[in-house]
Amino acid sequence: MAETQRITVTVNGTRDEREVEPRLLLGDFLREQLNLTGAHFGCEHGVCGACTAMVNGETVRSCLMFAVQADGCEIKTVEGLGEAEHLHPLQQAFRDHHGLQCGFCTPGMLMTALELIEKFPLATDEEIRLGLSGNLCRCTGYQNIVTAVREAAKRMRARSAA
Repeated sequence: MAETQRITVTVNGTRDEREVEPRLLLGDFLREQLNLTGAHFGCEHGVCGACTAMVNGETVRSCLMFAVQADGCEIKTVEGLGEAEHLHPLQQAFRDHHGLQCGFCTPGMLMTALELIEKFPLATDEEIRLGLSGNLCRCTGYQNIVTAVREAAKRMRARSAA
């Protein structure tokens, strides 16, 4: 049997302890051990952004990070954004502005956009495009995604001001 290491993580607000092999990728840990399949593996080289999750408030490519590196960390996945009855403003904006087609890139886009909105004012479409430039989409042409992120940023600022 392969050597394992015990890790403790908080994923979407729930604390969890697991035994993992040191070489297990964070994305595989989330998908296979926690059944959080929202993040997708596209390129498996950190290029496409489909597997983006947040670790301690920073986006990471879960195909490049080992689960043991997340020991003691707080992880947020797309499943932690909202619920079907109560969508997060980003999810609602993507829905309202048709910011997805096939949906493969959407979890990574949402997590990247969340970090951008929380850290930067995103005053222009150019800033949004630059911030999302590490996430690839083969379907939409990006304009609806940019529009959705701009709208979500407005909604989130209004919500935090209230």
